[in-house]
Amino acid sequence: MLLKSNKTPNPLNQARWLRFRANRRGYWSLWIFALLFIISLFAELIANDKPLVVHYGQGWYFPVTKSYSELTFGGEFDIEADYTDPYIQDKIDQNGFVVWPPIRFHYDTINYDIAGVLPSEPDSVNWLGTDDKGRDVLARIIYGFRISVLFGFVLTAVSTLIGVFVGATQGYYGGWIDLLGQRFIEVWSGMPTLFLLIILSSFIEPNFWWLLGIMVLFSWMSLVGVVRAEFLRCRNFDYVRAAQAMGVDDKRIMLRHMLPNAMVASLTMMPFILSGSVTTLTSLDFLGFGLPVGSPSLGELLAQGKANLQAPWLGISAFAVLSIMLTLLVFIGEAVRDAFDPHQQGR
Repeated sequence: MLLKSNKTPNPLNQARWLRFRANRRGYWSLWIFALLFIISLFAELIANDKPLVVHYGQGWYFPVTKSYSELTFGGEFDIEADYTDPYIQDKIDQNGFVVWPPIRFHYDTINYDIAGVLPSEPDSVNWLGTDDKGRDVLARIIYGFRISVLFGFVLTAVSTLIGVFVGATQGYYGGWIDLLGQRFIEVWSGMPTLFLLIILSSFIEPNFWWLLGIMVLFSWMSLVGVVRAEFLRCRNFDYVRAAQAMGVDDKRIMLRHMLPNAMVASLTMMPFILSGSVTTLTSLDFLGFGLPVGSPSLGELLAQGKANLQAPWLGISAFAVLSIMLTLLVFIGEAVRDAFDPHQQGR
């Protein structure tokens, strides 16, 4: 006998989803941003200096996922095969074939076949040209977009968890906990983040996780205010007083009865926190205090465009990608804000 689920969709969530879809600009922005992000997750299959598939002799090889020696393809040295080497290409062509990605450059691949000066103009090989080191601009944009969005996602998630926890603790307990917490936030928010990064980068080589840790120390405060205010408002409601009188522990009251109300305000701010995280990473890379040298970075590409005004494709490409990315995030944030706006209920 089949049992039917008695669960019915939450009318409030359904109404929020309908209001989100009604904002066509934000709704389609979400789909476009999701599509771009999913494409960037497969960057190694789109832009790479290694073939996707090599059929040599009777065997099939997948250089994107595994390293192979030159000896595998009839070479002379027991080192990793360089598939851009004409000698290896001839060996493979004599006994098989190669399937290349659409863009035959990794983000750090240098095109040594450029005859002119660097940066080189866009052509049929390098669709958006190369930078001042001969690296393909389009490949670096794809990888840089992925790093920027992943950095923003992780920073937003960690900052949200810390901010919600601190704000909930201050708002629920109040008193000296709230007072001391507010004074600490006032002092901590006055710390010069950029100067601190400059000082630390003088003796620590920055990387993805190091930057993430430093930024988390200062970005968690953005949600404390709204969560604290919501908990201060809700802690005097009758259902909270009743739960306390019944002996329900504080953790259960905060998580099950008060946090859902505070998450409404938090969710409306998360897209804007994400866009701010991407902007922060881009700014640090532009100033030279971000990711390690050579990493695919939109900020580093902007810096190259500033240093090479005779190559406008560098600055224009980075500016276009950042503009589109941040515009989509802002539109998504506006749609989420309208969806969770209590004044929009019933419309």
